[in-house]
Amino acid sequence: MPDDLLLLVLTMGVLAGTYKVWQLSLDARAAANRIAKDACSRAVVQFLDGTVAFAGFRLTRNSQGKRRLLRTYTFDYTSDGVERAQGFIVLAGMRLEAVGLAGNPS
Repeated sequence: MPDDLLLLVLTMGVLAGTYKVWQLSLDARAAANRIAKDACSRAVVQFLDGTVAFAGFRLTRNSQGKRRLLRTYTFDYTSDGVERAQGFIVLAGMRLEAVGLAGNPS
């Protein structure tokens, strides 16, 4: 019986950790969506498709040498309603590291 209890506790811990990672990912994506909409609004271009797409992540170190996870998202926009261009957002946690637009889509 103690082995079953240990297995149950370990399983619950793994599930809780997985849920936390999933929730943080959803929160980061929501932040990236807000940033993309704002960037497009400031650049006077149209944000297309209404959402960002996860493009990848990487581990880096900050200036103090502490590891951090950078998430990259991409999004499409248009300045003329015809041609699409792609922008990007890089987040460290929920903090914006970089945002960019490709210039005039052509």
